[in-house]
Amino acid sequence: MLKPEALQEIIKVLGQDNVLTEKVDLMTYAYDATAALKRVLPEVVITPSTTEQVAEIVKIANKYSVPIYPRGSGTNLSGGTVPVESGIVMSMLNMNQILEVDAENLTAWVQPGVIIQDLNDAAMEHGLFYPPDPGTVTTATMGGSVSESSGGLRGLKYGVTKQYVMGMKLVRGNGDIIKWGGKTVKNVSGYDLTALFTGAEGTLGIITEILVKLSPTPEAKKSILGVFDDIDKAGSAISAIIRNKVIPATLEIMDNMTIRTVENYAHAGLPVDAQAILLCEVDGYKEAVEREATLVEKILAEEGATEVKLAKDDKERDQIWLARRNALPALAQLKPTTVLEDATVPRSKIPAMIKAIRQIAEKYDLTIGTFGHAGDGNLHPTILTDARNSEEMERVEKAVAEIFDVAISLGGTLSGEHGIGMAKAKFLPLEFGEAGVNLLRDIKKALDPNFILNPGKMVRRD
Repeated sequence: MLKPEALQEIIKVLGQDNVLTEKVDLMTYAYDATAALKRVLPEVVITPSTTEQVAEIVKIANKYSVPIYPRGSGTNLSGGTVPVESGIVMSMLNMNQILEVDAENLTAWVQPGVIIQDLNDAAMEHGLFYPPDPGTVTTATMGGSVSESSGGLRGLKYGVTKQYVMGMKLVRGNGDIIKWGGKTVKNVSGYDLTALFTGAEGTLGIITEILVKLSPTPEAKKSILGVFDDIDKAGSAISAIIRNKVIPATLEIMDNMTIRTVENYAHAGLPVDAQAILLCEVDGYKEAVEREATLVEKILAEEGATEVKLAKDDKERDQIWLARRNALPALAQLKPTTVLEDATVPRSKIPAMIKAIRQIAEKYDLTIGTFGHAGDGNLHPTILTDARNSEEMERVEKAVAEIFDVAISLGGTLSGEHGIGMAKAKFLPLEFGEAGVNLLRDIKKALDPNFILNPGKMVRRD
């Protein structure tokens, strides 16, 4: 329990207006976008505005042995931002300033509460953009995105968040403030702490400032839709595109279940009889884009596409991507509960992974639609269920475990962009073995010996 004297010390640091204790307020912070988790109310929700305030709160938390759960917009999909042992939820939304956009060095300094799209809007004024684009780009915060090392549709060509973080300021588990990294293209001094804290899910430190790389905005874009009557042909087409030295900005796949659901939901003109569709976008200099788009059309046809459609203008391009971005909301309206996973495999194993997901759906009598980032092997099997049906949820849990078993057996990973959090922590030994998990735990102990920061996520105490 949070002692009254601890609460008074917190109020003294932040002021009463930045400290919430009413149950109606606390309930909101027991949830993120993850389905079917046990919910624990925090004892207090706080909203600091400075790094120094964050540090003072961490010291108070250590003094009274109270856990802290850092939080952005709550779009997390692995339970990474919700309390496990009650305690303090630290919302970073008040720290929402874009501190600098440096067009000369192609960088930006931002606070963790900055919305990703707001950074992109600011960068656009300089002819630049921030490539990582999770599906929640208009609501997700930079701090949450860096903590989860989120990905998105442009991951194939541009990579995920960890490729864009050049430095940061954060508060350690003991309250120390540290800052490293910089704008230099080359920086190999010491341990790569930037990489260590990116994707650490708030378990090693609380990020208060982030230095990221920006990229020049592409001069031109072309979008192509390929329709297939066989999932294996679509898989072969993915490999063929890469083999021909074309690296699309985006290369997405949707299975038949998802196609039919999206078409019924959005009326985007999708072929409902197709077993799979590929959606591809190439970008860059105009001449290169024209050449690559023509080559992609040729490859899709050669690999057995029954139809290939090149968007002739921005309206048709927007229609293609509207269909993809509607995949999750379309599927989600079928059942009360949506369990969205992100098992990731080598791109050559996508057909095998999709077939395995179909078999698992049949085995456990579940409705599963699959879509995702075909170019980088990141699939999103989406289980449509009802958390109020305990018997069905038991089948869902077994199905999820099998999906991860298959992904690992195909040379894949538990997460391409959603993180581990509490939802996948029990599966970590599948990928790393017990020795690997113990190493993660040793790092946690070294940097946060009292397990104050986001406990119960990724690794737990012995």
